[in-house]
Amino acid sequence: MITCAIVGATGLVGSTFLKVLEEKNLNIDEYVLLASKRSKGKVIKFLGKDFIVEELNEHSFDNNRFNFALFSAGGDISKKYSPIAAKNGCIVIDNSSAFRMKSDVPLVVPEVNIEKAFENNGIIANPNCSTIQAVVILNALKEYGIKRVIYSTYQAVSGAGHKGIVDLEENTSKKFPYKIVNNCLPHIDVFLENGYTKEEVKMIEETKKILNDDSIKITATCARVPVMNCHSESINIEFRDEFDILEIKQKLNLCDGIVVLDDIAKNIYPLNTFANGKDEVFVGRIRRDFSVKNGLNIWCVADNIRKGAATNAVQILEKLIERRLGN
Repeated sequence: MITCAIVGATGLVGSTFLKVLEEKNLNIDEYVLLASKRSKGKVIKFLGKDFIVEELNEHSFDNNRFNFALFSAGGDISKKYSPIAAKNGCIVIDNSSAFRMKSDVPLVVPEVNIEKAFENNGIIANPNCSTIQAVVILNALKEYGIKRVIYSTYQAVSGAGHKGIVDLEENTSKKFPYKIVNNCLPHIDVFLENGYTKEEVKMIEETKKILNDDSIKITATCARVPVMNCHSESINIEFRDEFDILEIKQKLNLCDGIVVLDDIAKNIYPLNTFANGKDEVFVGRIRRDFSVKNGLNIWCVADNIRKGAATNAVQILEKLIERRLGN
């Protein structure tokens, strides 16, 4: 019997966990939905049944109650309860930033390094949403030798949760420092002493860890834009080796999890509306950067709540279950 807890089941990502799990219909015998005290007793329709949300507490994982748990309830909750779950024999897949850069916690994107998930000590980290879509592309092209990467991101308000969505819908600034309507804010997460934001540093450090390559030079600028859902990214890559642009497109087109939309004669390129509700990373505007030797420019878009959070975690869970069942 395989049991799974959904921690933060009533949140934006938590509710998407449920949607993706319904779509995939994994070989799981029992689910339990957990959330904060204020959500205790709430009834959620899932898999054709009514589930009553339980309050998360120190005893929720007693007696090896769960084999797996998907966490999306914030870093503080993850720091407190993930170790408790792991001590009780549960493998946690955590969507917060709490454990991502810890050396003994694998940081996993299934298309890139699923083997790391099998080396866990009870906790597996889900990367930052903007990092996930970027490394799927970089991994597909790593044979050319990635020398340097410049990230410029255009991130949707849904990445900031319900409050970010409200700021866009109601033209307020309760979540963001300025009104997001008619503005692009070059500010995601807190500013650090070096002038970068925490979001930018996450992308830099997580990319190196996932690709297992500290030699890559990476810089980033992350902006919040007045778009409801799906993150867009301009990625500039400098390779060590020469490449053929048609070969680059072919390699991307053959990769699992990537959809190439790149026909400039017909104005075909990735848009937020194309990616919304999808699990793939959409790639286009694939062209040489003529300002540097072996340079490449790429535009990509992905649903940050699905592939950037819920789907990536569920994909990890799916592989863990397959391994457990010997498939």
